[in-house]
Formats: sequence, structure tokens, C-alpha cells
Amino acid sequence: MQTIPPHCVSGPFWSTAAFGAATAPSPRELSALGEHLRLCRAAHSRLFALGCVAQSARGFLATRCVTTLLVVVVAMAALSLL
Repeated sequence: MQTIPPHCVSGPFWSTAAFGAATAPSPRELSALGEHLRLCRAAHSRLFALGCVAQSARGFLATRCVTTLLVVVVAMAALSLL
């Protein structure tokens, strides 16, 4: 029979590294946060949105592969008759 560790039963246990000192962020931490936020903003650019649309379209087409192939063949046949 497995025993449940005490920290799982009593809830989360939070530990900080402040050790009674001031908890204000250091300049190094603020710089790292600023860099992280800059990267997050860049990730949500127009190219990111275009990539999301392309990924969604690929997922839609991949799950309907046979139907998509049939529609493409019929469309090509229709265009060749014109």
C-alpha cells in the first residue's frame, strides 16, 4: 500500500528565498522580466497569427484528407474543361 506524502495531504507549502530581507525585485530580475515580456509581445505579431491560421487550416485539411483530395481533383477537372 502506498502512503501519501504529508505535503500532499496538508496542501501546498510555500518557501521563499527572502529570509526576512526586503522582497523588492532586483534590477537583474526586472531586466529578465522585461526581456521575457518583449519576447511574448513579439510572439503575438502578425506572423504569429498567420502561423496559427496555417496550423488550424492544416489540422482541418489533415482530418479530411480524402474529402479534400476529392474536392481538389474535381476542381482541377472543372478548370480543365473550361
